[in-house]
Amino acid sequence: MGFGEWVRDFQAEAERRDNAGDPDWAGGARMHPDVVRSVQRFQVGEAGDGANLIAKAEQAGDTEYSAAVKLFVAEEQNHARMLALLLNAAGASTLTGHWSDTVFVRLRRAVGLRLELMVLLVAEVIALRYYRALRDGTSDPLITDVAGRILKDEERHVPFHSQRLRDTFGRSSRIVMAAWRLLLFGTAVVVAVDHGKALRCLGVTRRAFLRDVLDIARPMDFC
Repeated sequence: MGFGEWVRDFQAEAERRDNAGDPDWAGGARMHPDVVRSVQRFQVGEAGDGANLIAKAEQAGDTEYSAAVKLFVAEEQNHARMLALLLNAAGASTLTGHWSDTVFVRLRRAVGLRLELMVLLVAEVIALRYYRALRDGTSDPLITDVAGRILKDEERHVPFHSQRLRDTFGRSSRIVMAAWRLLLFGTAVVVAVDHGKALRCLGVTRRAFLRDVLDIARPMDFC
C-alpha cells in the first residue's frame, strides 16, 4: 500500500466506526480491581495529542504520509476515549499520568521520526497481545467489545508503521533491527511485570505474555 491508500483505509475505518456507533455503555462493566489499574495505565498511554509525531511527519515532506499520521493519531485518541468510558462504566476514574507513559513519551520526543516510529512500533506490538488478553480473558461483554475494537485497529497500525520504517531504512542494517528487538524485549519485560496481576486475572502468565509478544515480532523485518 502507498500512503495515499493508507489515508483511504483510515478514512474508511473512520466512516465504518461512525456508522457502527459506540458500544452500549449504559449496561456498565464488571472489572477486577487489578484489571482496572492496568487499563488506567494503558488509557494514559493512548491519550496523547500526537502533536510531536504529526510535526515530524509534516517535516518529512510527504503530504500523504502526514495525512495518514493525523488519521492514525485520531484512532489512538478514540482508543483513549473508549477506555475512559469503559473505566467509567466500571465505576473507575482515569489517571492524570503514570511514570511508564512519562518515560515512553520523553524517549519518543527526544529522537527523530524514524527512531520515534521504532519506539512507537514497540508499543503497538505489545498492545496487540495486551488487548487480545483483555478481549479474551473476561466474560464481560462491554470489556470484550471495547478491547476487540481497539485490537482491530492495532492490527492495522503495526503494518502502517512498519511500512514507513521499511521505506526510510531500506534493508541495509541488521544492527538497527537487532536494536529494535532488544528494545521490544526490555519493554515487554517491564509491561509483563507492571501488569502481571491483571494479566493473571485475564488468564495469561507473565512468561506467556512475554513469549507471545516475541512471537508476534519474530516475522517482522523493516530494515
